[in-house]
Amino acid sequence: MTKGKIIKGIAGFYYVHDGHSRVYECKAKGIFRSQGKKPLVGDDVAVDVLNEEEKLGNITEIFPRKNSLIRPASANVDQALVIFAVKEPEPNLNLLDRFLIMMGMQEIPCHICFNKVDLSGGDTAERLAAIYGGAGYPVHSASTYTGEGIEEIQTLLREKTTVMAGPSGVGKSSVMNAVSPEARMETGEVSQKIKRGKHTTRHTELFCVGEGTFLLDTPGFSSLAIEGLECSELRWYYPEMEKLEGSCRFQGCVHGKEPDCAVKRAVEDGTISRERYENYLLLYEELKSKKRY
Repeated sequence: MTKGKIIKGIAGFYYVHDGHSRVYECKAKGIFRSQGKKPLVGDDVAVDVLNEEEKLGNITEIFPRKNSLIRPASANVDQALVIFAVKEPEPNLNLLDRFLIMMGMQEIPCHICFNKVDLSGGDTAERLAAIYGGAGYPVHSASTYTGEGIEEIQTLLREKTTVMAGPSGVGKSSVMNAVSPEARMETGEVSQKIKRGKHTTRHTELFCVGEGTFLLDTPGFSSLAIEGLECSELRWYYPEMEKLEGSCRFQGCVHGKEPDCAVKRAVEDGTISRERYENYLLLYEELKSKKRY
């Protein structure tokens, strides 16, 4: 028996990394279907090796999960690292807020990396760091061109399983390769084995980039719909607003049109970012409209 972690699943086949250098192509035992359990990327599993030379096997056990995510479908995730560029493309903060809310709903700690800081002269990166650092999120600046911030990110990722996500074109792959140059080679090996390109748009893929260190590479997104959240609950996913809970005149204030609202006062005095607050109002109305229909 071999123990490993599922790094990819395609059409009923699961690719299990043994933590060293071997990747086994596996089928899952039928018993999981009868138990209503489906293997997920990130699952720690036991494999019965059928053919060592061809690296074929069967998954015989799925070990208990620390957590499981719906989007991206995965298990045993420690944290998320969401990457946006400060320029080329310009950062869409509404999209960033959506991702932070989704991770918050799944109780996954989230770090933000603003990449391509070499293109902005630092001004944009500082403004964005002020907005999101002020909101309570750990913020990192990086440039794969100059190497700025790469060592900090390497430390952040060490011995954790991290969801790495962001829109297309922000340099996600470049960050991954800078953080772990050997990941590029491993990605190629896995891709050759499963006969697919190393960056497919339809599948979530996990890369081993060091001992006990895994990156969950997700498809680039250009839009995100928030599901399963009531408009009245949205305020709980803005940490800077949650801190002021109970400070408004009315209990259950949703920080919209209510008078004497502590959040609106904080926006006026600059304690809370106006951009974040305006995104909150847009998302609130979107969720409110969904409920109506």
